[in-house]
Amino acid sequence: MKKLLGIGFWELIARIILRNRIAFIAGIVLITVGLALQWKNIRFSNTEANLIPSDDQVNVDYNQFLKVFGEEGNLVVIGTKDPKLFTPKVFKAYNALMQNLAKDKEVGLVLSVDNLKILQKNDSLQTFVLVPFVDSTKIADANYLQTVRKDLLNKLPFYSGLLYNKHKTAVRSAVYLNKKIVNTKARKEYILGRFTDKIKAFEQANGVDLRVSGMPYIRSYNSKTITDEIGLFIGAALLITSLIFFFFFRSFRATLISMIVVIIGVMWSFGIMGGMGYEITVLTALVPTLMIVIGIPNCIFFINKYHQEYHKHANKAKALQRVITKTGTATLMTNITTAVGFATFIATNNVLLQEFGVLTTINIIAVYVLSLLLIPIFFSYIPAPIPRHLGHLEREYLTGFFVWIINTVKYNRLGVYIVSLILLIFGIIGIYEIKISGSIIEDMPKKTDFFADIRFFEKEFDGVMPLEIMIDTKKKNGALKGTNLRRMEELEETITDIPDLSQPLSIVSVAKYAKQAYYNDNPEYFQLPSSQEELFIASYIKNTAKGKNANIFKSYLSDDKSIARITTFIKDENGEKMPWIEQQIRQKADKLFPKERYNVVITGRSSVFQKGTNYLLDNLLSSLLFAFFITGGLVAIMFRSFKMVLVSIIPNLLPLLMTAGLMGFLGIPLKPSTLLVFGIAFGMSVDDTLRFLAQYRLELSRNDWKIKKSVFATFDDAGISMFYTSIVLFFGFSVFMLSSFGGTVALGGLVAITLCFGMLSNLVLLPSLVLSLNKSLANKQEFIEPTIDILEHTDEELDALEKNEN
Repeated sequence: MKKLLGIGFWELIARIILRNRIAFIAGIVLITVGLALQWKNIRFSNTEANLIPSDDQVNVDYNQFLKVFGEEGNLVVIGTKDPKLFTPKVFKAYNALMQNLAKDKEVGLVLSVDNLKILQKNDSLQTFVLVPFVDSTKIADANYLQTVRKDLLNKLPFYSGLLYNKHKTAVRSAVYLNKKIVNTKARKEYILGRFTDKIKAFEQANGVDLRVSGMPYIRSYNSKTITDEIGLFIGAALLITSLIFFFFFRSFRATLISMIVVIIGVMWSFGIMGGMGYEITVLTALVPTLMIVIGIPNCIFFINKYHQEYHKHANKAKALQRVITKTGTATLMTNITTAVGFATFIATNNVLLQEFGVLTTINIIAVYVLSLLLIPIFFSYIPAPIPRHLGHLEREYLTGFFVWIINTVKYNRLGVYIVSLILLIFGIIGIYEIKISGSIIEDMPKKTDFFADIRFFEKEFDGVMPLEIMIDTKKKNGALKGTNLRRMEELEETITDIPDLSQPLSIVSVAKYAKQAYYNDNPEYFQLPSSQEELFIASYIKNTAKGKNANIFKSYLSDDKSIARITTFIKDENGEKMPWIEQQIRQKADKLFPKERYNVVITGRSSVFQKGTNYLLDNLLSSLLFAFFITGGLVAIMFRSFKMVLVSIIPNLLPLLMTAGLMGFLGIPLKPSTLLVFGIAFGMSVDDTLRFLAQYRLELSRNDWKIKKSVFATFDDAGISMFYTSIVLFFGFSVFMLSSFGGTVALGGLVAITLCFGMLSNLVLLPSLVLSLNKSLANKQEFIEPTIDILEHTDEELDALEKNEN
């Protein structure tokens, strides 16, 4: 009975491929066209990444908040510190800009100095009325505008933190988008189109620098940057990998064939993404480039083996057939382990990472199949290699490097173990220095104008990232009771005392403003009404809320006025302080609002994102353990040896620990992007391990199970292939360092470094372990009949098989 995936199986596959070349090419063309038709379904994500499962309490609370108060992230702010704003010409143009924005169907409300309404008392009707703050007939008077500015900053404390900052130097306007478009394509098109055009036109005409921010604005430009970088990554990856490939093989034809393979892989990745209905996010945008970076090593392995075979007997047909026959299972298993590294993200119970894991896993196998089919087929149609193409097999520049490795393994294994132990200690110490970042903007492009604007509003207005506190009194109209208002005021004092938070907004501010209006707009009365004052001020508020002004407090109260909302903003650069901030608010809230009578929820995008990072970190260990288990299982199936499982895991665990330690010492925080490094790097580093062990098994059978001779013979074949592919992967992942996103830069750099560590570990530590454990590790009984045959079979075995079949 033939062994699973053994020599006979791959001999059959080789014949099928080479005898049906036209059919396979036609099939690939049809699949490519079919997947290209799915490109029309590709969509770009219009929301931030939510890293927490939908049924988690954090998401349940946030969705409940959205149900009561609607979308929170619909505010766009426009600010400036330029004093020219309060000059007649500029003020008039600014008014026109705000009025123009207010006419757009995408805008729900514009709140600005020019259209500001203030409360005034009408004693005859016992109500408050809203009257214009600015007299439009006087705005041509420069002195009047200075009076307007002075009154805004000194007589309207209700608008402090909303329309002007506490330092009274910066002024801003609030543009509330229609909540229905906030999470749709229409929001992005509006912000990047007419909205930005109007802002730029005003700046150019008046010489005033306007700063713009807010979640809709940030999300739109962040999404645009992601989209723009997809083409950059693909182009840079194709360029750098093709140059490296040509440097290794000195063959335009081989380079062109490899580029065709990976370009088709990129086309398939977009088609699979569209066909599965996945959106392009900061993660899935990396998939097409990853297919280039991962696909090229496959091409190197197949073409290098083809050249080796042709160099032996100068028979092109036999060389092409034996590329498949001798390496089929080994290349399949190495691609499976790479896919396993990415598949670990499927186990995180997070939709964003699950989609990334599914896409990469499917596409890695797809690119492997493309390489397996197209490379032998293409080479069958072109002339045989010439001596210049085969020169890389005897290139001298690698000699010194491999002589050093072999001498180290042969004579200084103790030194290898000492250095490995030192690096292990280094990594463990560094792990304790790692910080966790829950910042939404941590990975955003820091060299862009919109990021500079974020920093402006963080400095002047204490941030633009909302943090929400929802207080459920569990009683109709309970949020308007004087006792509850005073409790909320005390909670707001705690919020104000936290330097990382902005001045809060709530129904408390409205009640204070009502008292100020009742006392003829005297700012000294901007405070909560006393128990006696509530009686007569309440009637004014009740009359104000009738008719067209019904539910005037909708932004701060639920419809039945049982739930109140307190909104503050956080400096997102302090995302790591979020747990401490929430703890301070929670401690005060629990004292003021006993849990048996109230329900207080702390939520908002900043809070959800921070907790999502912590959730992802909690799942990292289980995901890596899953990857170790799957990889170990594959090794156990292939080698039928538990000892070989240990030998295969240790050299790949050390680079991960070193990278983690390096992150700690360099101050690179754990965040969603850097957490991906470990699963990706492990899956790809294990490839080198399997290639080395597969070749080692072959050499054992060739060298009568002599351990030392087999280990050093392995370097002649597997060593060069491991070196080539590691170099390609290093520069391939380095392409991501061209990104504007800090997280993508960190991902590319850390994976590249980890793979370098992994190559050295597999070339030095792995053979050292094999040699040190040789007496108990390698015996013929353990290796003779594995379930899956991964040997690169000898020429004699293949000749015998071909003779029998003929």
